[in-house]
Amino acid sequence: MSRILIVEDEQHLADGLCFNLEAEGHQPVVARDGELALRMVLTEQHKFDVIVLDVMLPGKDGFAVASELRHAGQYVPILMLTARGRAEDVLRGFESGADDYLPKPFELTILIARLNGLLRRRRWNEEPLPAEATAPPPDRFAFAGRTLDFAAMEIHAGGKSYQLTLMECELLRYLVKKAGQPVSRRAILEDVWGLAEGTDTRAIDNFIVRLRRYIEERPAAPKFLQTVRGVGYRFVPEP
Repeated sequence: MSRILIVEDEQHLADGLCFNLEAEGHQPVVARDGELALRMVLTEQHKFDVIVLDVMLPGKDGFAVASELRHAGQYVPILMLTARGRAEDVLRGFESGADDYLPKPFELTILIARLNGLLRRRRWNEEPLPAEATAPPPDRFAFAGRTLDFAAMEIHAGGKSYQLTLMECELLRYLVKKAGQPVSRRAILEDVWGLAEGTDTRAIDNFIVRLRRYIEERPAAPKFLQTVRGVGYRFVPEP
């Protein structure tokens, strides 16, 4: 049974989600505002397997809640509910640390499928390797003394480990897959985030800045995550 925190101020929607999630075998808990959600997770230290977080909340909005959770080192998966699927809301959600998004109004079956996907990823990350497994898991990429662990969503560099959000992990995986090739911001929007061309691309730049802090010795003069002027970015594992 998975514990799911629903942060939603519309009672009819919260009640409906609770009813259907219970029918699916989950244990839902409701917080009517962002402050209560933060108190439950950070102060009272309730354990949840995933959070369904509405953007439009009284007091602190969903973006602020997600950001505070991530800054506090809480990496529980977050499914963010956005108004009308506006691209700016989606990008702000990813920047705040959301792992997935769903525009309102939504189909219940789609929401449950998204939640199950996040729960599967969480279980995979928490399952220990068999005792006889000595080779590194296949979902890793090593370069220049750094290791990208896509399964655990971590970067190991300079003797430190950095936890990634799902969106940071997927962006980095995409760049690694295209290693040596210039990748346009448009391609990232469409292939990684599923957003239409014409969306503001500044969020991509902010993601790159964060990733550079993890893997570059001098983030202001990057060697691995290079800017391709007028195009986008290029990952170079061996500069």
